[in-house]
Amino acid sequence: MSSVGAVVRVEPPLEAAARAEDLVKTYGRGDARVIALDGVSVSFARGEFSAIMGPSGSGKSTLMHCLAGLDSVTSGRVVIGTQDITAMRDKELTRLRRDRVGFVFQSFNLVPTLTALENITLPLDIAGRRPDRAWLDTVIDTVGLGDRLGHKPNELSGGQQQRVACARALASRPEIVFADEPTGNLDSHASAEVLDFLRRSVREFGQTVVMVTHDPLAAAYSDRVVFLADGRIVDELRAPTAERVLERMKIPRQAGRKA
Repeated sequence: MSSVGAVVRVEPPLEAAARAEDLVKTYGRGDARVIALDGVSVSFARGEFSAIMGPSGSGKSTLMHCLAGLDSVTSGRVVIGTQDITAMRDKELTRLRRDRVGFVFQSFNLVPTLTALENITLPLDIAGRRPDRAWLDTVIDTVGLGDRLGHKPNELSGGQQQRVACARALASRPEIVFADEPTGNLDSHASAEVLDFLRRSVREFGQTVVMVTHDPLAAAYSDRVVFLADGRIVDELRAPTAERVLERMKIPRQAGRKA
């Protein structure tokens, strides 16, 4: 049992797809200064499905955005593979996000004038790259959208739209996929379909997925849950179940017990 208020430092595994080192992120200045991340060190292993959880304002979405290169850091480092992305210029970051990182957001972010297939291949088209047809067919078959590829987003259910977004994230075979509340706009059935697809992409294809969620049922699909509170990592849980996650969430935020 760690002392009250102590920071749990999660040591990196041998092969990390992404890691943060003493990450600090602040907003504002003076009396308006807010510390969103307070010395976070954490690593996410290749071929693993990780969930990041914490109460509102804990810093979980900020951590994901910094890891993905969507937000700058105040101090510390973020490394994807072997590259320190905090030292990259804007053009380098844009290239990295396009070629090596996949994204799934709560709002789907599909282009309404494009078909499902066109949305899936859009990042590759923008990069001027031809899709690996065998891989693309595998992703489409796994996500179960083979008969909906010619439909536009407004002709698809919410669950189908999110599965298109998941397929788009995997189409370029990225090193890591970041998913920010991917089931937040879905009913329980559609949520289960999306989460099952993300889990299968890890177990069957060796994909790395890092997901921010507030839902214990969603977290139970992962291999590991990292808990944040007040901008710090306070715990982690492996082989989670919804019951164990819910029980951990009832522990006072300062407890910081490592599972």
